Amino acid sequence: MDVRLLLISVLLGLSRAQLDGNECTKASAQSCGECIQVGEKCGWCTDENFLKQGEQKSTRCDEIEALIKKGCNKSSIENPRGNVTVSKNQSLTEHTNSTKDGAKLKPDQITQIQPQKLTLDLRSGEAQKFVLTFRRAEDYPIDLYYLMDLSYSMKDDLENVKNLGTKLMTEMQKITSDFRIGFGSFVEKTVMPYISTTPAKLLNPCTSDQNCTSPFSYKNVLSLTSDGSQFNTLVSKQQISGNLDSPEGGFDAIMQVAVCANQIGWRNVTRLLVFSTDAGFHFAGDGKLGGIVLPNDGKCHLQDNMYTMSHYYDYPSIAHLVQKLSENNIQTIFAVTKEFQPVYQELKNLIPKSAVGTLSSDSGNVINLIIDAYNSLSSEIILENSRLPEGVSISYISHCKNGVSQEGENGRKCSNIAIGDQVTFEVAVTAKGCPSNGKSETLKIKPLGFTEEVEIVLNFICECECHKEGIPNSPNCSDGNGTLECGACRCNEGRIGRVCECSKDEVRTEDLDANCRMDNGTDICSNNGDCVCGTCECKKRDNPEERYSGKFCECDNFNCDRSNNKLCGGHGRCECRKCICDANYTGSACDCSLDTSTCMASNKQICNGRGTCECGTCKCIDTKFQGQTCEICPTCPGVCTEHKDCVQCRAFGSGDKKDTCEKECTNFDLKMVKKKEELPQPNDQPYINHCKERDANDCWFFFTYATRNDSTVVVHVAEELECPSGPDIIPIVAGVVAGIVLIGLALLLIWKLLMIIHDRREFAKFEKEKMNAKWDAGENPIYKSAVTTVVNPKYEGK
Repeated sequence: MDVRLLLISVLLGLSRAQLDGNECTKASAQSCGECIQVGEKCGWCTDENFLKQGEQKSTRCDEIEALIKKGCNKSSIENPRGNVTVSKNQSLTEHTNSTKDGAKLKPDQITQIQPQKLTLDLRSGEAQKFVLTFRRAEDYPIDLYYLMDLSYSMKDDLENVKNLGTKLMTEMQKITSDFRIGFGSFVEKTVMPYISTTPAKLLNPCTSDQNCTSPFSYKNVLSLTSDGSQFNTLVSKQQISGNLDSPEGGFDAIMQVAVCANQIGWRNVTRLLVFSTDAGFHFAGDGKLGGIVLPNDGKCHLQDNMYTMSHYYDYPSIAHLVQKLSENNIQTIFAVTKEFQPVYQELKNLIPKSAVGTLSSDSGNVINLIIDAYNSLSSEIILENSRLPEGVSISYISHCKNGVSQEGENGRKCSNIAIGDQVTFEVAVTAKGCPSNGKSETLKIKPLGFTEEVEIVLNFICECECHKEGIPNSPNCSDGNGTLECGACRCNEGRIGRVCECSKDEVRTEDLDANCRMDNGTDICSNNGDCVCGTCECKKRDNPEERYSGKFCECDNFNCDRSNNKLCGGHGRCECRKCICDANYTGSACDCSLDTSTCMASNKQICNGRGTCECGTCKCIDTKFQGQTCEICPTCPGVCTEHKDCVQCRAFGSGDKKDTCEKECTNFDLKMVKKKEELPQPNDQPYINHCKERDANDCWFFFTYATRNDSTVVVHVAEELECPSGPDIIPIVAGVVAGIVLIGLALLLIWKLLMIIHDRREFAKFEKEKMNAKWDAGENPIYKSAVTTVVNPKYEGK
């Protein structure tokens, strides 16, 4: 039962695989263009004579191998394939980053990713693959903008930052010779309840003994410059401000730094934003506390280097910030105090190409923090693509250092990339169907934090090549009611049918249905199809290998006789419910083989000459014989026994047939050899029997019996007999005597051993009784002692 269940499950699995795998026939495509959009395995047969009577137009759409099996010539199958064309492939920049004459390359002359532009021709379901190569260039320019929280709690930090410019310039020049630095500050939105709006607090938000500047949202103090001393000069003039709540308005400042590229002075180089604070942050929705409900528009609103719309637009959301930072290739370094590091660590997980460093209480470690964060960010490569068109998907496989390869989301990344290291990414782009407008789309891929990008033009294969050769209003399509393209008629609006012979209003009328009844019967299209325009269009089966056909769908290729649970025994094809057998097979189920090789006996005779070969199986005429080739005869004597007497009489002149030998024993050729070792071996003759028989004198004689190809028999006999010799008396007598003596000695030893055991047992018994004996200890009444003791009464013992 378990085996049956296993077999059923396997068959069901195969059937399900067939159904799931043949999406081409299930789509019922009516044109070549529709067919190739179903999947990459689908092809369209353009042969005008391909369809059999009763088959639908969609039968032209199937898997390539299936179409060939159905009789479509391979050259008549439309199966367009996609393609990858590289349009721009500039070589990667060498490590030195200099031209041949020694001049330094400009940023736009440096190439870190290759190729730069491609064109993909996409066929539905077929992935187009290409390889992107990335190599970090040496001495790549860097722009760094330092954005600092100037709320009152950062007072001691400001003192250390005032000399940051020249120190950071010195350290960063160890990494790149082209470094620029800028500075900006932020506090909070200038409305209640974030700040106090009393006139006095607007002038000095700190206590009366502290001199603070008026509160502001964001101020661009210094645009990017290569003059570190100018940074020190301007930052030293900055004053602390104040606000009421703990979270700060840093997100407003980050948004303006990201989108105000001209005011900040960003170049198309590595862009770093250092965000320094000791507090949390407000984000989208918090503006409602101050009556601000308009979402942040993500545009630049700097006037005189001040953000002027903080009271009008809400804080940006985290997703909005991620989008703008990515669009402008800005990598963010959060320099925050230990207290808020967990908060910004979570924020870092949401912002690609960002890092978090722990800022000391007075920002004394900010230079080391920036350098460590930069090294961490620049050593990781993350590919990002623009928004994908509808129906298009993309996948990545990264090949990083030390042979490490990753797929899925990790396929976009490579870590621990040093300057000069080269990594590759395998990119696969797949389209499902065609876009509604059918136009080309552009896709861009870039490494996050870098300005370079790869431009990919996507062209969609929505029609077959034969579509261009279509004949509008073709006479073959019912006198011009359709376009003849790709071997089939594409009907004009309102027309249907294989050759557009009917209008939709005429479908399924009684007059037309009469043409779909076989022999004026009641069944329309034999209940195996639909009557369309007076012509049967046969139904499709779930199994794409099974088809109805015929004028009335009366034929099929799956209802023929079966043998061994196989249609037509697996040796023919089913046409209109009858088996068309392969060569060498016959019968209603093609289960009768005409090949006689299976009936050939070991003597090269068909059925051993004792039967006939029918359907590859022997039917034995002689009832004594049986087996596959009529060679087994359970009641027959063996070959050796059968010919023993004839061999004995002809070779040795003895045996039961010595008197009739010349009459009965002439059906074989006799050949004598000296010894049995000289008899023919199986290698000498393929069909040979080795025999060993006994004669009347109990001697063994040896011979072989073989049938030649011409059916004659040859017998080889060994002249030397093997006769048994008489017994040797002396060893027998000596053995008997020795046996008797040994048996006698053995008996004596056994008797002696038994006696010893018996004596020991008796002695032990005696000793035991002796130990258990008890004697009376009373005195003799007539006994008198010979000693008399007299005591001197006067003796005092002195």
